[in-house]
Amino acid sequence: MTTYKLNQENLSKIADRISIPAYDRNAIKTGIIHVGVGGFHRAHQALYTDRLLHDSSITDWGICGVALLPHDKKIYDILKNQDGLYTLMVKEFDGSLSKRVVGSITELLFAPENPKSVIDKMASPDIKIITLTITEGGYNYSEALEAFDAQNPDILYDIDHPESPKTIFGYLTQALKLRKSQGVDGCTIQSCDNIQSNGDMTKAMLLSYVKLAEPGLVSWINKNVSFPNSMVDRITPATAAEDIDMLKTESGVEDAWPVVCEPFKQWIIEDEFVNGRPLWDIVGARFVKDVEPFEKMKLRLLNAGHTVLGILGALVGYETIDEAVNDVNIREFLKNYLHLEVKPTLKDLENVDLDAYIKSLIQRFGNVSIKDQIDRICSESSAKFPIFVLPTVKSNLEIAKSTELAAFVVAAWAIYSLGKDEQGNNLVVKDALATTLHEYAVQAAQEQPKYFLEIESVFGNLKASEAFITAYENAYHSIVNKGVINSVKSENSSRVKIA
Repeated sequence: MTTYKLNQENLSKIADRISIPAYDRNAIKTGIIHVGVGGFHRAHQALYTDRLLHDSSITDWGICGVALLPHDKKIYDILKNQDGLYTLMVKEFDGSLSKRVVGSITELLFAPENPKSVIDKMASPDIKIITLTITEGGYNYSEALEAFDAQNPDILYDIDHPESPKTIFGYLTQALKLRKSQGVDGCTIQSCDNIQSNGDMTKAMLLSYVKLAEPGLVSWINKNVSFPNSMVDRITPATAAEDIDMLKTESGVEDAWPVVCEPFKQWIIEDEFVNGRPLWDIVGARFVKDVEPFEKMKLRLLNAGHTVLGILGALVGYETIDEAVNDVNIREFLKNYLHLEVKPTLKDLENVDLDAYIKSLIQRFGNVSIKDQIDRICSESSAKFPIFVLPTVKSNLEIAKSTELAAFVVAAWAIYSLGKDEQGNNLVVKDALATTLHEYAVQAAQEQPKYFLEIESVFGNLKASEAFITAYENAYHSIVNKGVINSVKSENSSRVKIA
């Protein structure tokens, strides 16, 4: 089979092998800037936009992808060489593979190379929406301060060097300042990250920065910019070399960075757009008045479930999420955690069957075709625990409900942070706080387990809860003495089996 590099010129040559954009990409007008063109964006928002362009006569919502950070150069170069095209590979539950070339990214910019071009593009009258996938840690929120971290060196740099910023806040501030000075209408800034009330968080963090850098801009932003909350849901593991080879072998398509994902997808969006929006709802998105109940459901069930499987699975020695959830003991522990500790904290979900959703999650986690890497799920846990797990703990402590299973997961994380699995193999802890986590984990192992909870930027004042401390210390000693599997067996045996 003749192989072709994926680019605009070769689309017609692969049209009989794989689904390609049926619309004229040259006729698409850019209306959206997206910051963070990684796998999740390309499996989700870019796909919805591609489907909209494909299924309708709409031509004004093309996406300009922005690679914000220096380490994003690789994805920028690849997508630039492929004219913004990439292949979405959906791994179905039955083991089959659906493939589609996505064409909605029509422009690309590398911010470190030319900051001014990004600022000017964000300020363009054609841009109605700026969307973000900058990871949980990208919002510069300090759990200890419960506020914007104004002492972050990159923030201080941006204030002193407004024309060549490093952070999203520096770019947005300069772009909005330019829109104001040029009399351009406002725009919508929409977070697609896994943060509860992500729109509210984006607004609060941006305004915190603006008050420091451009205080005269605050009033204009409040009047002219909206920040809708949204909930996005699709498991998107890192692309493996085998996926690239499979695409080339089966379809003759040379795509240097395709995207792999599960079949399930969901996008819930607060309908608060100040300057128009795409009709994403005609291709499956759902616009609502209040996203919060859906956000809580996803963050506390799916994202926290991933974290549970990642931390426990890593200690046991598993490499992928499906391996962990298909271990009957870990699966039963996860089901108990989701049903007994998380589900009671979720309210106001009309017409949502939480039992059915949890059941579907277990199936999705167990998709053997996905092979979501555990080290990816465990990365940046210091940013994930405060968002995915600790809100459930706090909710249950407020009403004097059990937190034993969550405490078990936190204890497992403390042991994981020592950097070894139960067989003594090295664990690579990928985390902005990796050094701090390791130092506190060592102290916890040498002195008292609860020392790990002294990391206030992660745990806040959780160390003040005697009930949680007791559950946490019991779990810590159990894992150290018996190992993860025997410990979860004990936890599971003390509870009624959930179907």
